[in-house]
This record gives sequence, C-alpha cells and structure tokens, in this order.
Amino acid sequence: MAYHMQSPASHLAYLTAQNRIPAASVFALRVAVVLSKWAMRRRTRLHLRHLDPHLLRDIGLTPAEAEYEARRVFWRM
Repeated sequence: MAYHMQSPASHLAYLTAQNRIPAASVFALRVAVVLSKWAMRRRTRLHLRHLDPHLLRDIGLTPAEAEYEARRVFWRM
C-alpha cells in the first residue's frame, strides 16, 4: 500500500470533514500556528539588528536593508 503524503492543512481539513476533530480545535490550532509564525518573525527581525556587517554580507544584505527589515512589523511578510 503506497503512502500518500498530505500537507498539514489538507490533513486537518480531512479530519474535520470526517468529524474526527472538532472545528473549534482546528481553529485553535490555526491561531497557535499564526502566533508562532509571528513570534518567529519578530525574533529573527530583531536579531538582524545585531548581526555584524560580515555576517550580513554572508546572507546578502546591506546594513540598511537589514535595518529596514528589522523595522518591519511582525504580522507582515
């Protein structure tokens, strides 16, 4: 039997449609995922401010670009 890989979102949709996971639980999980992404963006953007110029060059950013990225709000990609 071949294993078919699903994305987490489609797997959640399938389980919800089969009444295996309550809709409220799916909503709570999606909120948790969004909050986690926002927290990671905030952390990484703040860390950009503290990188040395040679490290910024390694990742292809100028100090001005890093500062611009660090000033962006966490809920924007």
